[in-house]
Amino acid sequence: MKRLLTFVFCAFALAACGHSSNEIGDIESGTTAIAGGTTRTVGVNSYLWQATLDTLSFMPLASADPFGGVIITEWYSAPSNMNERLKVTIYILDRRLRADGIKIAVFRQIRSNEGWVDSTVNADTATKLEDAILTRARELRLASAAPRS
Repeated sequence: MKRLLTFVFCAFALAACGHSSNEIGDIESGTTAIAGGTTRTVGVNSYLWQATLDTLSFMPLASADPFGGVIITEWYSAPSNMNERLKVTIYILDRRLRADGIKIAVFRQIRSNEGWVDSTVNADTATKLEDAILTRARELRLASAAPRS
């Protein structure tokens, strides 16, 4: 996990090299993330990217590619149900903040006597996750547009 976070941090740091913080167009399209006075460019919509990380913060990450727009979690079991686990793969498909700019695949397994067995996922699971990410992305977008005092 530390190696993944270090990689993501280094990727963001390298992406910031040579980038002009005066590129308002990038900020408006959401391809530039501004955090703590540092400007970093990502290959996908930064609001969708950050919203996805925020929404999935309770799940351990297996992989996160800010330039390709792919986030993959490890298997996660809720403490209340250790006999079921989920894994999520999210594809951010656009540089614009759009409802069709995100694709989510959810995988579910149930523990049986033979070990973990693939199981069907409730059809609403991916939709609810998508709605949560889009809502958070809109919040981030509105917060970045708010006048600062």
